[in-house]
Amino acid sequence: MQQDKSPDRNGWHGAAPHVGENSADYRERMALVQAEALERRQQQLHEQSSPLNTPSDRIRIWERLHQVQLPRNPSHRLIAVIAANTGLTANEVRAEQELRAAVPPAVVASADPFA
Repeated sequence: MQQDKSPDRNGWHGAAPHVGENSADYRERMALVQAEALERRQQQLHEQSSPLNTPSDRIRIWERLHQVQLPRNPSHRLIAVIAANTGLTANEVRAEQELRAAVPPAVVASADPFA
């Protein structure tokens, strides 16, 4: 019977020893789980500053990694931290703040749905 060595999305699925698993196998499995979690974290950190991602995507990745929302205050001290971590300028971070704060334009309903 093959054991599933892939962790769940939190990275610690199956942290308890499996039935019949010896200590060495358990330690090896836990080392693999930790290495995979570290690799995922490093990839996410790379993605948060990758120029291949839009500023909006980079900020959303930063928010997910740090479990903190983009502050609404343009002079908040986290703006500089977010900018440094994402490879953006503080003005680019503030531009994202403005985009999020903007009220979407009202959708005008037309009398003719095919117009």
